[in-house]
Amino acid sequence: MLLAIALCPLVAGHWWERNRNKLLVSVLFGMPVLLLYLGREPSALLHAAEEYVSFMILLASLYAIAGGIVLRGTLPATPVINAGFLAIGSVLASFVGTTGASMLLIRPLLRTNRERAHVRHTVIFFIFLVSNVGGLLTPLGDPPLFLGYLRGVPFTWTFRLWLPWLVTVSILLLIYFVWDSVNHAAEGGSAGRPDRAESQPLSLGGTPNALALAAVVLSVAFLGQPWRELAMAVAAGLSLWLTPRALRHENRFTAYPIVEVAVLFLGIFVTMIPALEQLRTHGQSLGVREPWQFFWVGGILSSILDNAPTYLTFFTLAQGLGLPNEVAGMTHAVLTGLSLGTVFMGANTYIGNAPNFMVKAIAEEAKVPMPSFLGYALYAAVVLGPVYAAVTFLFLS
Repeated sequence: MLLAIALCPLVAGHWWERNRNKLLVSVLFGMPVLLLYLGREPSALLHAAEEYVSFMILLASLYAIAGGIVLRGTLPATPVINAGFLAIGSVLASFVGTTGASMLLIRPLLRTNRERAHVRHTVIFFIFLVSNVGGLLTPLGDPPLFLGYLRGVPFTWTFRLWLPWLVTVSILLLIYFVWDSVNHAAEGGSAGRPDRAESQPLSLGGTPNALALAAVVLSVAFLGQPWRELAMAVAAGLSLWLTPRALRHENRFTAYPIVEVAVLFLGIFVTMIPALEQLRTHGQSLGVREPWQFFWVGGILSSILDNAPTYLTFFTLAQGLGLPNEVAGMTHAVLTGLSLGTVFMGANTYIGNAPNFMVKAIAEEAKVPMPSFLGYALYAAVVLGPVYAAVTFLFLS
């Protein structure tokens, strides 16, 4: 399944553009696992189906609601403005979730940069910061942390991660600012400056959708199944019903990105069932005991599996190691390593965290040429690899 996502855009790009064909691939590779577990352990399929439905309702509701909020006006697409977008998004991600912050800010950022020749690196760093790293500070920020909260980690515990968050965000913002400054200078320095005749003051349209967005965030924090999913669906339905179509048209809102995520993650959720079973069964044989090991092993596996179940698997593994019970049956250091790894390394691939693929699809709809699956992973390895090494040395050694 992962190879198909990586290679099909390269060898059959036009065919792969249709979501119907992506669904065909998901069904093709998911069918053997589906048949195996139907006969031997149907409860595992039921559990995966519940997680998938909850996952997609959350993403679809945030996507629909954020698509009705429009930031109007003209801003110069300078390195300072672009870095400001990323900084604001990195803060918002911890309080409205990485998906919510990504869907709120990606379209205004793309509109701001529509006159720039080089935009791809901006979207890539947006995925790094807003769709992943920024969501570290609260359980609302990223799904793995919310699962930890449900398993006994105090809601305020993640605030103790503020220093790794600040250091990592600052390093990435600095790298981005230098990178964008070089590109901006190469484009002539004045690239991205709005035409004075077309200049408009900043304004916000669709503000009632902020209430719907708050309802989704609160439902995630305080409701359980199925009331959580029902509340999110109602909030999204009201947003779609009450928001004027002109606002969504202005936002270039379409269903394509969320449908793409739905059909691809259908295959991913099914095919990762045996992989997660192997982790649960043989996890202790991996020899993972130290905080840096939880950071790297849990993080790398989060890059190719969904980071939420990977976090939960290693969370359970840590509780079974007989470590001092400082927090939720393990040490603060081990939980720190696991939290940093699963949140940060969700940025390593398009499928490491849910918003990554959605941001990619929205950028491509805006005619931004995004890298392939392998190309993006290479960007992440080159940029994020040294940052991860610094995090390990500073906070986990």
